[in-house]
Amino acid sequence: MEEEYSALLANQTWDLVPHPLGSNIVTGKCIWTHKRRADGTLEWYKASWVLRGFTQRPGVDYDETFNLVVKPTTVRMVLSLDLTRGWPVHQLDVKNAFLHGVLTEAVYCSQLAGFVDSSCPGMVCWLNKSLYIHKQAPWARNHRFAAFLLTLGFVEAKLDTSLFIYHHGAETAYLLLYVDDIVLTASSESLLHRIIASLQ
Repeated sequence: MEEEYSALLANQTWDLVPHPLGSNIVTGKCIWTHKRRADGTLEWYKASWVLRGFTQRPGVDYDETFNLVVKPTTVRMVLSLDLTRGWPVHQLDVKNAFLHGVLTEAVYCSQLAGFVDSSCPGMVCWLNKSLYIHKQAPWARNHRFAAFLLTLGFVEAKLDTSLFIYHHGAETAYLLLYVDDIVLTASSESLLHRIIASLQ
């Protein structure tokens, strides 16, 4: 849990502010999960601070919700192109994916139980970044990630917004984004590694 809290602080996820009058304070809690290897053995314990999204109020804390879902036909198409062309494929996992989304709305939440700042215990967190199970989290994360991919020269596919295509001269790459997982394939190992280095 300390590792999760440190990641939140390092990411400047919130600013502590006095409780604004009339504002909704979203509550949160810590959840713990077991991450397992393919053979079922325990790999690590994971702690996440999640917001209770059901305590958010439409029109007050959020307007729109969004969740990126990759189309199975898009996955099959990209993997079949990769197989027929013999391109390298790499799968990436985005660590703390939802913490990368920048919020545009004012959302306030209570401080995390067990980690309340002793110098200002009555203050609340004004979120700068999204947290898990926060209504705007998927939209905020995807918006920021897509904007970054555009700076690298990718374009978003018209028929599936989870597919990004890079084409420059003889170099081509396809990137599939699904929540915090990425499948990347490229026309050469060097292009694949350049893109991975840029994403870090």
